[in-house]
Amino acid sequence: MLSIIIPTLNEEECLPLLLDSIKKQHVHDYEIIVADAKSKDKTLDIVKQHGCRVVEGGLPAKGRNNGAKAAKGELLFFLDADTVLPENFFEKSLREFSKRKLDIASFCLRPYPENRFEYFLINMFYNKMMVVLENILPHAAMGILVKRELFSKINGFDESITLAEDHDFARRCSKFSRFGVIRSAEVSVSTRRFKKDGWLVIGGKFFLCQLHMIFIGPVRSGIFNYKFNHYKND
Repeated sequence: MLSIIIPTLNEEECLPLLLDSIKKQHVHDYEIIVADAKSKDKTLDIVKQHGCRVVEGGLPAKGRNNGAKAAKGELLFFLDADTVLPENFFEKSLREFSKRKLDIASFCLRPYPENRFEYFLINMFYNKMMVVLENILPHAAMGILVKRELFSKINGFDESITLAEDHDFARRCSKFSRFGVIRSAEVSVSTRRFKKDGWLVIGGKFFLCQLHMIFIGPVRSGIFNYKFNHYKND
């Protein structure tokens, strides 16, 4: 079984798109677990309408860990709520995951809705870099596919990290198992954070965060002021 785990906080606008895209996939043995951080909008109503299981959430790392504890599958797939899966996503990615004998994998990203300029930026400054550094410095964001055995071995996500806990997770996993970037399928992602805060601001934060992780260690302070879902005024 594949366990799909989604952390949420006030995601009534994006979550339906993701859940609908999952239901259109050619995979039947799966479950969806939503780790909700006390949403105040219609997120939980949407979750119930789609028949998902709900667990207590918090910041993304906590939500993912809680979802994994409740999961029944031997494969865990962590997805951000503002993503969308293209047609035949699971068919392609699971086949490649198995063929390459991977234990953990992440994906290249593309903007949703489609935008050539935004795709150029994401492809140039994230996708290409991630593929080049695949065997040196693993990156994993938005979508992470991992075997439950490996997740348990490293005790899941580090909940003390305030930014890039997903990259830290992938790098710790890669010390014990085979990490890879899936080539056959991409995850479509919202660029709402870039539009709200600015491409240069977010790009700069990510770049400085990478330097912090390499030379100092994981980010455990609020130095980058990076908040979980800040798209609504309330």
